[in-house]
Amino acid sequence: MPAEERTGLRCCVQLSAFLSTGSASTRAHAPAPQPLPYTNTHRHLGTSLPLLLAVGLPAWDPRAGSRRCRGPASLGPTVAGCAREWGRGGPAPRRRALLLSPSPRCSEARAALPNEERRCWQMFSNSDEAVINKKLPKELLLRIFSFLDVVTLCRCAQVSRAWNVLALDGSNWQRIDLFDFQRDIEGRVVENISKRCGGFLRKLSLRGCLGVGDNALRTFAQNCRNIEVLNLNGCTKTTDATCTSLSKFCSKLRHLDLASCTSITNMSLKALSEGCPLLEQLNISWCDQVTKDGIQALVRGCGGLKALFLKGCTQLEDEALKYIGAHCPELVTLNLQTCLQITDEGLITICRGCHKLQSLCASGCSNITDAILNALGQNCPRLRILEVARCSQLTDVGFTTLARNCHELEKMDLEECVQITDSTLIQLSIHCPRLQVLSLSHCELITDDGIRHLGNGACAHDQLEVIELDNCPLITDASLEHLKSCHSLERIELYDCQQITRAGIKRLRTHLPNIKVHAYFAPVTPPPSVGGSRQRFCRCCIIL
Repeated sequence: MPAEERTGLRCCVQLSAFLSTGSASTRAHAPAPQPLPYTNTHRHLGTSLPLLLAVGLPAWDPRAGSRRCRGPASLGPTVAGCAREWGRGGPAPRRRALLLSPSPRCSEARAALPNEERRCWQMFSNSDEAVINKKLPKELLLRIFSFLDVVTLCRCAQVSRAWNVLALDGSNWQRIDLFDFQRDIEGRVVENISKRCGGFLRKLSLRGCLGVGDNALRTFAQNCRNIEVLNLNGCTKTTDATCTSLSKFCSKLRHLDLASCTSITNMSLKALSEGCPLLEQLNISWCDQVTKDGIQALVRGCGGLKALFLKGCTQLEDEALKYIGAHCPELVTLNLQTCLQITDEGLITICRGCHKLQSLCASGCSNITDAILNALGQNCPRLRILEVARCSQLTDVGFTTLARNCHELEKMDLEECVQITDSTLIQLSIHCPRLQVLSLSHCELITDDGIRHLGNGACAHDQLEVIELDNCPLITDASLEHLKSCHSLERIELYDCQQITRAGIKRLRTHLPNIKVHAYFAPVTPPPSVGGSRQRFCRCCIIL
């Protein structure tokens, strides 16, 4: 028998001994709840949910009262064959079939097992009279089941009638993520889950469930009124009706993700502001029908917002940011990526009204200038993440002010900030000791000297993990030499850095063996043909 299985059996026997010596008088028993009638897992969760198929175990037959387990034919035609299969440590499926199969042949084989192994089988038998079901109170079993995921709970639901009731108890389904089954999820599955979980459910992720619409979510909202975290990212059938239902029934909602739900309009934000005053995080990225009127209604009713994701909301203007700055003093995270109409005026209002801001993404907001960096430096000293990719008007002057005032910076995305030079890197190396991720892709004025300061800076030895230098034509192997002292460096991007050589990368890897280097070397230009003297010019070129 394999060592790990012997260890497992020993633990089972020890647990069995503990249970047999325990006194029932020492445990406080709560009134036993009325057992729920047995119903098949398919009827609980909907036949479209492929949990049982993913589990790969035979289904329970309520009429037979025992597991329908055929048992592999390879176990052998005799009891001796079964015992030999068990004794020589056969594959786990065969051994499990031997333990669980109700066939007379396997029953005789179990009787021939050693005492410890037979005792283990008796304890974890699929019968409702198993020792573990008799000795452990249901409250403790429920507590154990509460640590299991969706698939494992459905596996346990097929063990016996008692475990079916326990595994499908609503208290075990407080956090559900159905992303793994997104291709098969239908509205009725969500409805059945909501009826089973009821007020126990706190967190539900339906990310990518394209078949879930307003009707199912209305039933969900009515049944699960204590929901706090709801992820509907990519549920494209979701409309304003869903937000109206959430507003009416789910007043405890704190986190809501509606990204890519393109049918969402200002009506949804108005409904949320009226019925969900505790809302702290909202993601409406790519909901391009939202305008300043919806933002105004939202922030007036949800002043406790801490995270707001508005990526791709192309109709938003500076007026919307003024409302956010005036009503959301607790704001920590703001994403405005590709909000093309945003200018300095709106973002300066955010900086002045949201002093707790720690993460700002303004990538693609090409109208902003150094005034934003100055405002961040003066008003947001806790800033940790700044993403300003493709903001080509930002210069060394603004980043100098930012670095001298925001010493907690951890991640900076400066891709295509084409005006910055080594001066920015010098300031970051001096004033930002916590810097972990730095993107300088397409910053064509960066040279080896700037990387040298960065490699000798306060963040280099223990903090810097990722540096991206794609399309920095002035970078050479000397930069790689300067980065050898960055012992925490995990990844470096060097695409199209034409002065970087394979030899330089090899030397870097000798000092940092675990580093991931992403680079591309164009194929060598083939030499001119030696054999023929024919000119490789067309007639037009000769004439010109």
